[in-house]
Amino acid sequence: MTTQLLSSELTNLIQESKRKHNDLRQAAEKSLEELKGIRAANEAQLAAELSQRVNFVNPFVIACGTRNAKFTGIAIVCLSRLILVTALPRSKLSPVLEALREATSAGLDVQLKILQALPTLLQNYSKEIQGDLLVTALNICFILQTTKNGIVNNTSAATLQQLVMTVFEKIAAEDKSAPDGNFVGVAPTGDGDVQLRAASMDAYRIFQDICLMTENQRPEYLRFTGLPQTFGLELIESVLSQHAPIFTNSQHPEQAHILRTRVMPFVIKALSGKPNFAISVRLVRILYTLLRKHLEILPSEGGEALDTLTQLLDQDAAAWKRALCMEVFRGIFSEPPLLRRIFTLYDAKKGEKPVLKNLTATFVRVSTEKPQVIGLGHQSTIPVANPYANMGGSSDQAMLEASGVTGIISGSVSEGHNTGISSQWSTVRVACIDQLDKTEPPSVPESYVYALTLSCITSLSEGLAKFILPLTVPPDSRARKRSAKQLETGRESPAPTEDDSNTPKTTVERTATTNSIERSGSFKKNPVPLNPLAVKDHPLHAEVKTCAAIIDECWPAILATCSTFLNAALDSEYYHALVRAFQKFAHVAGLLHLATPRDAFLTTLGKAAVPPNVFTACLNTGASKPSVSSPTSETPNSILSNARGLLSVDTLVTPVGAAGERQRQASMDANTVPQTLNTRNLLCLRALLNLGIALGPTLSSSWSIILETLQQADFVLFTTGKSPGRTPIAGKGPDPKAENEAASLLANFNTEIRAVETAASRLFESTVDFPNGAFVEVVDAICNLLDQPSEPASEPSSRPQSSPSLTPPIQGLRTPSGQHRRLISVSSIAPTGPSQEDQFALAKIGEIATINIERLLSYPPDVSGWTRITTELINVLSSVTFLTQIRTRAAEILVHLVLDAAKAVGGFDDETRSRVQLRLLEALRDSLLPLQTEDRAVSVATHSTDIDIHKIILEGLKSLLDDSGDALLSGWEITFEIIGSIFVPRRFGNDGARDGGSQSFTLTTRSAKLIRSAFNSLQLICSDFLGSLPKSCFLILVDTLYKFCSQDDDLNIALTTVTFFWVLSDFLSGRSKLLPITDSLVDDPDGVSLVEKASNAEDASSDAALWMLLLLRLTTVTTDQRLDLRNSAIHTLLRIFDAYGDKLGPEAWAVCIKSVIFKLLSSIEKELEDVSKSDIDEKVRFDWHDTAVVVLNGISSLLANYLDVLTVHPTFNSYWQQLLGHFASLLDFQVLEISTATFKALTQMLSHSQSGTKQNFNKTTIDLAWDLWSRGVPVSKTGNSGKITDNQNCLLAYVAALRDVYRLIQVNLTVDHIRRMLTLLREVMQLATPGAYVADIDHVTPLQGQVLEVIKLLRTDLPGAPSALISQTSEFISLAFLEEHGMSSQRNAQKRTYVAMSKASMSILQTLIVNHASDVNIYSDGAFLTALTALSRPIVLKYRFPIITKTEQPWKLSTTSALVILEATLPQLHKLDISRSILQEIWEMIVTIANGIISADCDAPPDRVNIAEDQDFDISSFLKLRELIIPSLGAEVVADKTRKVFAENLFRMSIIHTPAPAESSIIYGSNGGDIIGLSDLYKPRRGRTIDPPPTKREKMCYICVDELFALITNHNEASTPHITVQPPTPAFPPPNASAANLPFEAPHALHVRLARTAAPYLILRAALTLRAYIADQPLRGRMPQPLSQRKELARMLERLVELKSEPEAIPDTPNVESESRKHLLRLYPLLVSATSVAGTSGDEGVLKLLTKALEVVGSELGV
Repeated sequence: MTTQLLSSELTNLIQESKRKHNDLRQAAEKSLEELKGIRAANEAQLAAELSQRVNFVNPFVIACGTRNAKFTGIAIVCLSRLILVTALPRSKLSPVLEALREATSAGLDVQLKILQALPTLLQNYSKEIQGDLLVTALNICFILQTTKNGIVNNTSAATLQQLVMTVFEKIAAEDKSAPDGNFVGVAPTGDGDVQLRAASMDAYRIFQDICLMTENQRPEYLRFTGLPQTFGLELIESVLSQHAPIFTNSQHPEQAHILRTRVMPFVIKALSGKPNFAISVRLVRILYTLLRKHLEILPSEGGEALDTLTQLLDQDAAAWKRALCMEVFRGIFSEPPLLRRIFTLYDAKKGEKPVLKNLTATFVRVSTEKPQVIGLGHQSTIPVANPYANMGGSSDQAMLEASGVTGIISGSVSEGHNTGISSQWSTVRVACIDQLDKTEPPSVPESYVYALTLSCITSLSEGLAKFILPLTVPPDSRARKRSAKQLETGRESPAPTEDDSNTPKTTVERTATTNSIERSGSFKKNPVPLNPLAVKDHPLHAEVKTCAAIIDECWPAILATCSTFLNAALDSEYYHALVRAFQKFAHVAGLLHLATPRDAFLTTLGKAAVPPNVFTACLNTGASKPSVSSPTSETPNSILSNARGLLSVDTLVTPVGAAGERQRQASMDANTVPQTLNTRNLLCLRALLNLGIALGPTLSSSWSIILETLQQADFVLFTTGKSPGRTPIAGKGPDPKAENEAASLLANFNTEIRAVETAASRLFESTVDFPNGAFVEVVDAICNLLDQPSEPASEPSSRPQSSPSLTPPIQGLRTPSGQHRRLISVSSIAPTGPSQEDQFALAKIGEIATINIERLLSYPPDVSGWTRITTELINVLSSVTFLTQIRTRAAEILVHLVLDAAKAVGGFDDETRSRVQLRLLEALRDSLLPLQTEDRAVSVATHSTDIDIHKIILEGLKSLLDDSGDALLSGWEITFEIIGSIFVPRRFGNDGARDGGSQSFTLTTRSAKLIRSAFNSLQLICSDFLGSLPKSCFLILVDTLYKFCSQDDDLNIALTTVTFFWVLSDFLSGRSKLLPITDSLVDDPDGVSLVEKASNAEDASSDAALWMLLLLRLTTVTTDQRLDLRNSAIHTLLRIFDAYGDKLGPEAWAVCIKSVIFKLLSSIEKELEDVSKSDIDEKVRFDWHDTAVVVLNGISSLLANYLDVLTVHPTFNSYWQQLLGHFASLLDFQVLEISTATFKALTQMLSHSQSGTKQNFNKTTIDLAWDLWSRGVPVSKTGNSGKITDNQNCLLAYVAALRDVYRLIQVNLTVDHIRRMLTLLREVMQLATPGAYVADIDHVTPLQGQVLEVIKLLRTDLPGAPSALISQTSEFISLAFLEEHGMSSQRNAQKRTYVAMSKASMSILQTLIVNHASDVNIYSDGAFLTALTALSRPIVLKYRFPIITKTEQPWKLSTTSALVILEATLPQLHKLDISRSILQEIWEMIVTIANGIISADCDAPPDRVNIAEDQDFDISSFLKLRELIIPSLGAEVVADKTRKVFAENLFRMSIIHTPAPAESSIIYGSNGGDIIGLSDLYKPRRGRTIDPPPTKREKMCYICVDELFALITNHNEASTPHITVQPPTPAFPPPNASAANLPFEAPHALHVRLARTAAPYLILRAALTLRAYIADQPLRGRMPQPLSQRKELARMLERLVELKSEPEAIPDTPNVESESRKHLLRLYPLLVSATSVAGTSGDEGVLKLLTKALEVVGSELGV
């Protein structure tokens, strides 16, 4: 490529130079020939060959000298190529450079190619180009820089800069490679001349000339004077920044000398003048570079420069110049080592200016010079943008629309400005110091300088923290492993987290960070941080001292600056950084043990966390608002949560609406700013808390700063109800972004609350690793937070309202010296304020004690802080000067501390645990001692509070026992002392004794409120810890139990205490197999001997004595006037006997029955007698009735269970007689409940007598029981109320007792016994009152069932017993079926139907009669007749009985039973000797039953009746009955009237269709008389066109018709196919079975009597059917007869034709002889008339039947 290029360009050059430039042509031709003669394989070889051809470049040099543009262009291209490939001969470099210089006047392309070739030339020929050659090369660039073409100008400047850099790069290469020597010259330094090598000499000359030209002086070596000053400054900066090592004293002092003598003086002088922006930027950049990289070689100059910058900043200079200065400072502050060097060089040296101190002081002045720009106020606000900044041409209209008014808006648009520091407008996109391309100063925001100031402060704090914090980690292996983590999660404050640049501003102040959450439990075993100042052998100790000196010197200015910005308008990002800076300053100061700056920063941060104006406003609010309710009811659930749930997110108040928020932030005026904490206050609070975490062990007395701030925050949040405060906006103009930021902060309030809670929690958790001394300091600080009122607090109602004048003036919160004011000490302020603050202090005492519980237990109480904590709590809870809620909270915390300690001591050894447990119980007891002093001031409020505290302590004791009772080794006596502290003995001189064991004093309780709390502990001891009690405590326990039983304040507790007598008895009994109770054990009626024996643990009978003493105490309780208590005592007493009776022998039982049981009964009888008087309140009387029931039930169960043991003793019968005597006395009171219990008791004891043979249980015992039962049915005295008492239960018990009495006497039973039993049972049924809500339709009542069961049990083998039982059972059946006229009224009065009982009695009656059918006595004494009469009533009533049962209907059951009974007894009627009158009555009743079966009132049957099914049942029953009574009904002993009634009912029930009115008298008789004769039937009646429907029981009607035909049928012939009777049957007994008093009658005679009775009714029945046909059918014409009537007529005619009647049944017809067809002869006229009607109507079927009948008549007549 190179060969071709050179060849082509040389050819062109030859062609162009032929005419005028002969020398150029010749030189070009020679060079071309040389080029052609070179045979190079590659570029390198070509370059090597050409570099040896000295004359090869001649044509190009000549061409440049011609100043011909064309020639010059060709030459420059070729020279550039030769330079690039390093093909220039070394000897020709000077002509070539000169040629390039001459070519600079050519065109643009040539100039750019020259500039392009120069860097390559210096690079490829670096060794050759030095000295003058180098100057020539630089001059070329200088020349080209003067051109007016911008491109060439800029390119030449860049090339020149590149060449200069190359020169300095050659120095570095020369320093590394060249050995000493080869010096080419000397240069001056501060210490004399130094020899320099070539490259160093070139660099020295060039740099010095550049400096001279920049100062507008002539250069010494360079041959050019027109260097622009800006460019010169840029060159200087480039050299200084890129080749800083060259300028050190050790390597090139000549260069450092230039800096000291030239650069620095010039820069400082130039800055002191008034340079323009372009010059100023470059000067500042040079200065910044010198300060950063060359400060060591410019100590005095650097101080002067810094001072100059500070002065520029402090003066009221142009904004851009101040910005430049602050940008320099920002860079310096961002380099902590540089900052430390500056301080070491100046501030730390005597005689030097305190540069850094002055600078920080300047920051103070700068920050406060324009308060309106930064929005300085009384608290931090949100910056607001200039409302007029974006308004264009329509600004007026926009303002009008925004304001909503039509007036003219006054003021100028230019009046608006941005307020505050915000990343939105307080920063510039490009820093001023970087704007090298600008000649005019840019527009700098007013707040830019303040933003840079903040940045400096932040960088300073960050640098100090990053250097000091790692040095505080102890140098042990564990700390080394965790050092990296400690920087993040250990002592370093985590509050303001580092935010990424991309983090949205709305989330900048997020505080619930992951670190905060994860660190909540990370303080365990954290070491105390080291003080780096104390480690003097550390290699960085000097640096540490420098840091400490910086803080010590500069902290006032830094604090002042930060304080200013804390109250300025900052956006979230800047505010966050400021708080972080604050925190790190304080942190580093604390780690270095610099107490004064640390406390100053802590104090200021505390002010920012709780602004004084907010606190003052809350004080006034707290003083004026009413006192709050007692806070003890709310349980805190977070670290800062105390009485009112402070900082608990659960109770946060929702912020008000948007309109309210806009109104809030409308002005910065204090009157409109809501006086509460906002999110930024909480951020500062969290920073303060994190400082406490980090510096904890080193804070000493400064703990009060943090704790008081936390206390104030707690108070403010409590007073304001935890409503989130809105961060104010610094301005009145609308700013949506500011509004959004305020809303975002408001939304983050809850999150910040949680973060503060976490930080507070971690703060107190961190104390667990403090040394004891440091921990006690914390405890003292917390205790000092408690107010000590100087006068007793009066009642809120009597206290005047405090006025603002009474509120103490709020001074500064704290002073840096550590002396802090008390928050509130004026007692006239309402209780809200001091109460809340004291609540906080108490909560923190409890919290820190709980966290350090192991410390408190592991060390002596004075060393660990236990004594300090408990003494403070006891003083508060017992002091009457504190408010109620404070005292109660102190008590709660003390209890909580004791409980935690009890749990924590579980892992200790026994000796230590015993000692600690005693200490804990003593703490509880000591807390009660001040409350129990007799001289304690007594007022209503004080006493009420004392009671509440007493209750808290008692509940704490219960919790202690609940949690650790099983591990309690000592202190049981103290436990009972605390429990018994609720009782106050009141002595009385004339105290009447209610029983033998009365006391000389009466126990009263301090308050009824305390009983439950004390009792809970006693309950726990009795239920769980009896085995842990020493023996000495059991007597105390019994006495304590009796006290709780005797108190009158809480009945429930007294009742429950009674059960503990049982528990204690169970425990005592479990310790011995047998209780040796004898008469001698209870000799002393005062129980003294029992107490002595019980207290003597060595005595063998101590347990028995204690057990007996327990029973006697309990017996005393049974006489208590409270019903439930005495009943419970009775239950428990008897239960104890019942449970441990196995351990009592017969003698012991005798002693117990004598001293306890009978005494109990006698006292009950006496009380019942006393309350039976009329002047006694009914409730008292009823209560004693209940007690009597309890006693009876208990005694019966007890004696029944141990009857085996009791009967062994010889005195059993005596005890039995006495017992039944007591029972009889109780029955005489005629109280149903007592009577019930008495008979139940009797039943229970007698029921237990059936198992085995009881010794001494004989006939005398049984007779006594019978006499008691047979005294009579228990009744109740009629009271004045007139109410009917339900005696069901009593009668049930009475009947149940009979079962057991009967079981015992049935061996010696007599009929008199049975009769007495039945009489009393009948009385039972008569006296029984209806029970509530019990129906006896389908099921018998319990009483009815019991009575019937007893009747079933009774023996029937005694003469007269069956009759008595049958009569009584019959009476029970009849109870449900009274006479119609009295049925409804009786049932309504008693609400008893007896239906179920009646049905059950039917079964019993059936069994009795069937089993005793052959007993003549049941017939002769009327029992059988009574039974049939009772059974007949439901049969006759049938559907007229209004009650329908769900099961089988009573009449059906009665029908079935009657048939069974008759089947068994009818044969016996002929066998037994029964009087005629009785037999007639029996047959009359049988006919009544038969009539009842076939009849039924179907006109209005009840619902749910199935007539068809019932008809089938009746038909079946009637057919069975007919088989039983036919033909016996025809016997001579049966009255004719009875048979007539039977036949007449058959006739009437055979009527199928309702008769015509004219025929009713024929059927039913007139006026109730007999039916008329047949003569009237032959007379025709009027016909009717109405066809009555058939009856509902049509089948039964046909059965009755058939029965009538059967009764008349001649039995001498073959019987009809319908009814067949084959003797022998019950109706036809065999001839030898007849009774002696009744002659035997042949069956034919019986049938004749029946036929004679039934014949008239049959003829009448047939005549009615024919007569109806004759009268009605002609009216129908040819219309057929209704189906049912036709069926009836056909059936009647067929049966008449078939019938062969008994000859003797129907009298003979005059002049006609007939044997078996007399019935047709009687009906002949009607048959003839019917034949005529049938023929007329064309009814062939009827006509055929009638014709057949007439034929039969004809045959009888002989025709």
